[in-house]
Amino acid sequence: MTQIFAENGDVIPVTVVDVAGNVVLQKKTIESDGYEAIQIGYDDKKESRTIKPEKGHAEKAGAAPKRFIKEIRDVNLDEYELGKEVPADTFKAGEVIDVIGTSKGKGFQGPIKRHNQSRGPMAHGSRYHRRPGSMGVIDPAHVFKGKKLAGRMGGETVQCKTWKWLKLTRNVN
Repeated sequence: MTQIFAENGDVIPVTVVDVAGNVVLQKKTIESDGYEAIQIGYDDKKESRTIKPEKGHAEKAGAAPKRFIKEIRDVNLDEYELGKEVPADTFKAGEVIDVIGTSKGKGFQGPIKRHNQSRGPMAHGSRYHRRPGSMGVIDPAHVFKGKKLAGRMGGETVQCKTWKWLKLTRNVN
């Protein structure tokens, strides 16, 4: 995240997206695959961690093996060439995009931080401060799945649906 200033002086929060190194690895057609899409690879993979099928797949496009490979459907296949890098000009300023990433891991957390539960009274002899509360029915003699208790928090895949401002930079260092 960073910020840019509009001409009238307003501060606009923006997310800088690095699109350098996105290479078209494969063009999928209706005749061969049953649908139209392009396959894009990002971030070169170490030679020692690459298996032969991945190496051969990347060599067809004349590129190095990639760590992340994704497909994009509903694109005009004529605009993309095999082995060419997808430039930043593909996106327009102000275009809405979906951003998917992994949230920051927070480790083992209690129910107050993890599920936004409220605490008990802190004074007058109350011995209920930050505990989870009642477990509910004890009929099956175990805690039901999905019960809002303490546990690991964060480290999950998160998708931000709409990013309204997009600052494009060609040379991100």
